[in-house]
Amino acid sequence: MSDTGGGHRASAEAIKAAFSEEFGDAYQVFVTDLWTDHTPWPFNQLPRSYNFLVKHGPLWKMTYYGSAPRLVHQPHFAATSTLIAREVAKGLMKYQPDIIISVHPLMQHVPLRILRAKGLLKKIVFTTVITDLSTCHPTWFHKLVTRCYCPSTEVAKRASKAGLKPSQIKVYGLPIRPSFVKSIRPKVELRRELGMDDDLPAVLLMGGGEGMGPIEATARALGNALYDDNLGEPIGQILVICGRNKKLANRLLAIDWKIPVQVKGFVTNMEECMGACDCIITKAGPGTIAEAMIRGLPVILNGFIAGQEAGNVPYVVKNGCGKFSKAPKEIANIVAQWFGPKSDELRIMSQNALKLARPDAVFKIVHDLHELVRQRSDLVPQYSCVT
Repeated sequence: MSDTGGGHRASAEAIKAAFSEEFGDAYQVFVTDLWTDHTPWPFNQLPRSYNFLVKHGPLWKMTYYGSAPRLVHQPHFAATSTLIAREVAKGLMKYQPDIIISVHPLMQHVPLRILRAKGLLKKIVFTTVITDLSTCHPTWFHKLVTRCYCPSTEVAKRASKAGLKPSQIKVYGLPIRPSFVKSIRPKVELRRELGMDDDLPAVLLMGGGEGMGPIEATARALGNALYDDNLGEPIGQILVICGRNKKLANRLLAIDWKIPVQVKGFVTNMEECMGACDCIITKAGPGTIAEAMIRGLPVILNGFIAGQEAGNVPYVVKNGCGKFSKAPKEIANIVAQWFGPKSDELRIMSQNALKLARPDAVFKIVHDLHELVRQRSDLVPQYSCVT
């Protein structure tokens, strides 16, 4: 994987956790940032470069779409491979892997060139787990992979157009940490534990691990919209996840709210936070969307990264699981309607989300990987894999 955004590491950790739950000590699973850990400068600066480009939207858009044509990225990978092949090969081979699992679009071409050059394609199972729900960069697809795991039928169609055979493609869903699959405690119990009101409907507002986006403006708009001036009482409550953004958390905590508001920093119990709420406001990150589907939470998307996240907006809206708006006041009005006269719409969207959910995706992926290794090996007692 590579730490270009948090989703790739989250998927890798989910796969690792599922291997542990399903197969115990039969596998050693290593999660490694291939570019940072096993390439020389300047290639090891990839995560930092990505973060810079994403913060400057037009630059990222130009990079994403400019590198999409095969005539552009194939020569680029060929040139890059000659410069970093030795370091990458050393990095991969130190694990002596039976499986290599790529969860990043830039992790197919160079490693597969190395495996082919070393005559290891028939010995090592190389697979791709795509972590984009709908729109995805063409570099995700490589004809030499043993398997390509797709999160949706739309991505599977893209894989087929890229030349992958039906036997290489599996549509299982996005790998979500196993803790999301387990049943959770009743909503009222979770709310009490989080310091929330027992009875009021709740909206979860979040901006990823770094607490980015118009969280404060949206929270203030919700604070007004979810208070009924005629009744003189709240009609809803807010749970805000600020991630590592301590300044944001302090500003929100200093506000004199008219409705119940809980402000949290970086949390490790997101499945419980989602379980305590009735809908969610977030940017269009695929992992968060997939987790919300599992919890049956209608989603209001308030932004997306150009390129890989652009298709997630119509994915949510067209499937009747949520709405899209960048305007805090409009978002707040949607939630107020859901918690009031349009409660039926909220309920139907929740049902649609549950229908779209694929909670067992990560387990299907690791069991299929296990079968691939069994077919490829002589059933040695211990395997290793690298994601």
